[in-house]
Amino acid sequence: MGVTIHAKSDSEVTSIDASSPPRSPRRPLYYVQSPSHSQHDVEKMSYRSSPFGSPAHHYHCSPIHHSRESSTSRSNHLAVWKRIPRTNDDDHDDTGADEDDMSDQGNVKFYVLCFLFSFLVLFTIFSLILWAASLPYKPKIFVKSMVFENLNVQAGIDGTGVQTDMLTLNSTVRIYYRNPASFFGVHVTATPLELHYYMLKVASGQMKKFYEPRKSKRIVVAVLQGHQIPLYGAIPLLSDAKDRIQSVSVPLNLTFLMRSRGYILGRLVKSKFYIHISCQVTLRGNHLGKHINLTSSGSCNYR
Repeated sequence: MGVTIHAKSDSEVTSIDASSPPRSPRRPLYYVQSPSHSQHDVEKMSYRSSPFGSPAHHYHCSPIHHSRESSTSRSNHLAVWKRIPRTNDDDHDDTGADEDDMSDQGNVKFYVLCFLFSFLVLFTIFSLILWAASLPYKPKIFVKSMVFENLNVQAGIDGTGVQTDMLTLNSTVRIYYRNPASFFGVHVTATPLELHYYMLKVASGQMKKFYEPRKSKRIVVAVLQGHQIPLYGAIPLLSDAKDRIQSVSVPLNLTFLMRSRGYILGRLVKSKFYIHISCQVTLRGNHLGKHINLTSSGSCNYR
């Protein structure tokens, strides 16, 4: 049986092609390889690269299949991104942020230390200036007068049972004190006031401490007493003239130390003024109860 083969002309081919629906232009496909779909993607790419117009080729090139492949590739792409771990760049960024924080903290500490150091230096300089400014304001002190109120010498017995002459003496010392400072007051104390005949102490007394405001003055009174002081013949003038007290004349030495403390800036800055006072005074029996002027005679030494 004969078979007749009809060859289609170019016009027929053209008419057939024109009657078929137009195909959408090819779009580039992007594939993300994953372990579960690697073989399937390789098959897709092998079909896509085939030069022949097979049904498989027509299937892969259809718009429906293209949209499915796009949605599948997008889901695979998202799944792959979900499984991507943090890279070293993120760690590097965190490390850099930590280093910046540590650097900022270090700068803050440095500024705080600089501020404290500057404050201490300035405060020290200010304190030294105040202290130096207080030095010229030395208190003015001098012993104005002294009064021997009574004197008594009589025979007696000391604590060990030795018989000797015993001396009883009462006296009062008047001291002038002035604080010339214009910006601070002073706290004033003194060591015990002692009255000696050479090495023998015949009377002593204590001055009360006081506070002297700035630019002020006062008269301080201290009482010196000696009760039943054994003489052991140390003052022969008194022993020989104990019945004639009005005729005795005994040289004595008055000594004490006055301390003045000026608190300029609380107790942080203070000035100290120490004055040692020594006065030569003569006890005369005929001048009992009378003031002995110690300012004009120049009998006192201040150092």
